[in-house]
Amino acid sequence: MAQGDGRGRGDYRFRHRWRLPARPSVVFAVLERVEEYPRWWPQVRGVEPLGPDRGTARFRSLLPVELVVTARATRRDPEAGVLQIAMAGDLCGWARWTLSAVPGGTEALYEQRVEVRKPWMRRLSWAGRPFFVANHALMMRAGRRGLIRRLRTGLDDD
Repeated sequence: MAQGDGRGRGDYRFRHRWRLPARPSVVFAVLERVEEYPRWWPQVRGVEPLGPDRGTARFRSLLPVELVVTARATRRDPEAGVLQIAMAGDLCGWARWTLSAVPGGTEALYEQRVEVRKPWMRRLSWAGRPFFVANHALMMRAGRRGLIRRLRTGLDDD
């Protein structure tokens, strides 16, 4: 699900729930290894660490638009199953994973609130919003499929 949050034309809120075939601790272990996202999430084109809790990530889905963000970990709580980052760059805002045990595995809730900072995307936000939202949805579906494959191969298999 995606929608504007009413603050401005470049604001987006996303919320996705994924059912995953692994325990929350295993899912957490994969999701906290951000530098490995490009191995299993095709639209994450690159992650460059900038320190223990910071890095730069590049994303590109179906639309020919690459977004670059600098992310900083703001919460890492394995007991609660929460990973959260603050983002700056082409997207400013935050993203959070919240993991819960369910029969047969984990429910992963992904939430994101961002403001698009690329000027041309802001100018096209009213007309382009359906395309940007669909592009995000495609990226999330591919991420879910990739994460399920990664969970089935195990953490130490490459």
